[in-house]
Amino acid sequence: MKTSGHFTRREMAGVALVPLAGALLPRVPEAKGTSAESLASRLKRLEDIEEIRGVLISYGRYLDAHDLVSYSQLFAESGEWIGGFGSAKGPAGIRALMEKNLPVRPGTNPGSTYHLLTNFLIDVQGDSATAWSRWSFTVTGTDNKPSVLYGGHYDDTFVREKGRWKFLRRAAATDIPHSEKR
Repeated sequence: MKTSGHFTRREMAGVALVPLAGALLPRVPEAKGTSAESLASRLKRLEDIEEIRGVLISYGRYLDAHDLVSYSQLFAESGEWIGGFGSAKGPAGIRALMEKNLPVRPGTNPGSTYHLLTNFLIDVQGDSATAWSRWSFTVTGTDNKPSVLYGGHYDDTFVREKGRWKFLRRAAATDIPHSEKR
């Protein structure tokens, strides 16, 4: 507390360090056109990317768990799936295609397969987006050890439907097919 009009050496040193610290700290230039509005739109874009990443991850989780109801709900009302099983449109059609090709048989363990999904490249443009990613499909082999059966990539188009991101089109391409000849 000051009782006189003079500063102590300690107080003077503290006052002198404030401008010095400001001069030494790196300055981040403000981007041209930076405003509260553009910051809000950038934040929204990042939130959209994270939600889409969640859809991509849920796709593999639901598929491997054979939860085809939840899986099919990842697709928009006019969503389309294209891949090795053929193609289907709409959640009900996609679910039917998967049920036909991925039946759960008594005595089988839905958790004995899994999709490894990686390398997500997501581009959001308003209420639509595109994504590219890699996938590998792993199964439990006869020796009870994991074995990669296929590898490939997805080309995706997303749409925001009723406030949620959904697949508008998912095309699965197989880049590394399984071969009995090894």
